[in-house]
Amino acid sequence: MSVRTAKPGKPPTRRPTSKPVARRTNPYARRLTPAAGRKTPDSAMKAGTRSTLIGAVFLMATSAIGPAVITQTALFTVSLGAAFAFAVVASVLVDLAVQLNVWRVIGVSGRRAQELGNLVAPRLGTAMAALLFAGGLVFTVGNLAGAGLGTNAMFGLDPRLGGALSAVVAIGIFLARQTGFALDRVVVVLGGVMLIIVGWLTVVSGPPVGRALRNVVLPEQADFLVITTLIGGTLGGYVMYAGVHRLLDSGVSGPRYVREISRASVAAILITGLLRAVLFLAILGVIAGGATLDHSNPAASAFRHTAGEFGLRAFGLLLWAAAIAGVIGAAYTTVTFVTSRTKTPDGTRTTLVVLFIAVSTVIQLSIGTAPAKLLVFAGAVNGLLLPLGIGVLLWVAWQRADLLRGYRYPRPLLVLGGAAWLLTVYLAVRSVKPVFSLL
Repeated sequence: MSVRTAKPGKPPTRRPTSKPVARRTNPYARRLTPAAGRKTPDSAMKAGTRSTLIGAVFLMATSAIGPAVITQTALFTVSLGAAFAFAVVASVLVDLAVQLNVWRVIGVSGRRAQELGNLVAPRLGTAMAALLFAGGLVFTVGNLAGAGLGTNAMFGLDPRLGGALSAVVAIGIFLARQTGFALDRVVVVLGGVMLIIVGWLTVVSGPPVGRALRNVVLPEQADFLVITTLIGGTLGGYVMYAGVHRLLDSGVSGPRYVREISRASVAAILITGLLRAVLFLAILGVIAGGATLDHSNPAASAFRHTAGEFGLRAFGLLLWAAAIAGVIGAAYTTVTFVTSRTKTPDGTRTTLVVLFIAVSTVIQLSIGTAPAKLLVFAGAVNGLLLPLGIGVLLWVAWQRADLLRGYRYPRPLLVLGGAAWLLTVYLAVRSVKPVFSLL
C-alpha cells in the first residue's frame, strides 16, 4: 500500500483547529471596502459609496423639510406672496456656501462636529452638544405632533394616537437588523413621496411662475426675519450635521472622498431648495386663484381648497412623511452628538436613540400639538444659534490644518464660507427682536 506524501519544498497544509472569532459590525455602517483576502471590483465599491451618499443626501434634505418648514413656507407665502421667491433663493445660496464648508471640514477630518469643537476650545464641543440636544428634543416633539396631524388628516385618527404610532414606526427602523441600510432606504422613499405630492399640487394650482421669477431678481419686498428663519429651518440645529455624520458612520471620510462629500452637500441643499420652491409655488398658485387660506393651518387649507377631501388626504401624507423623516433625522443626529464613534458600543447607541424617541413621545402626549407660531419661532431661534456651529468649523479650516489629515483647504471656499458666516451673524443680530416678538 502506497503512502501519499507532500511534494518536496511545500509544507503540508493544516486545517484550522478552531473557528475564527466573529467581529462585531456597526449596524449603522455600510460595507464600502473589500473583505480581507478578496478582491472587489472598483465599480461595486463605487456603487456602495454612491448608495451611502444618496442616503446621506436625503437624510439631510428630508430632515430640513419638516412640519415646521411646511408651516413656515405656507405662512410666508400668504404674507409675502410672490416676493417670497427672493427669500427662498437667497437662503439657498447662503445654505450652499455654508454646507460646502461644513461637510468638507467634518468629512475630511473624520471627526464629528462636537469633537472638533472640543479640540478648538475646552468644553466648546460639549456646549454645542448640549444646545443641539435641547433643540433636537424640541423639534422631535414638534415632528411627532406633526405626524399625529398627518395621520388625522389621512385616516381621522386622534392626533396623539397617530403621533405615538408614528414613534413606533421610527423606533422600528432603528431596531432593524441592518440599521444603516434601512435608514438610507427609508429617507429616500420619504423624500420621493414628498416631491411627488408637492409637484402634483403645483401642477394643479397653476402658479404665476413669471411673477415669481421677477421677484427673485427684483423683489417687491425683502424681510430679514423671513430669510433668517428659512436658513435656520434648513441648516439650524441638527439638520446641518445630519448627512455628514451619516457619512462618517458609513466610513466615508478623509481627503480621498472630498469630491464625493462636496457633491453630496450640494445635492442635499438643492433637493431641499427644490422642495421648498415647489411648495411655495403650489401655495402661491392657490392664493393667486383668489382663495383665502386659513391662517391657523394655511398649508392644509391650500390642499383642501385645490382638491377637496382628496387634497386633504394628500396633505396628510405629505405632513406625515415630512414629520417621520424629521423624527428619524433628529434622533439619529442628536445621539451622534452625545456618543463616541469609537468608545460607545453599538447596542448602547441604538438604545439611546430608542429612549430619545420614547421620551419625546411622552412629552408630546402630555402637551399636545404645538401651535404653528411656536414652530416658526423654533426655526427662527435655530437661525440665531447657527453662527456658533459654522464659526467653529470655519476656524478649524482656517487655523487647525493639523486636524484635516494633510488636506490643503481651498482658500476661495473658505472666503465664501466666511462671507456666509458674516451674513448669518448680521441676519441674526437684525432678527433678535422680531424673533422674540413672535411669542
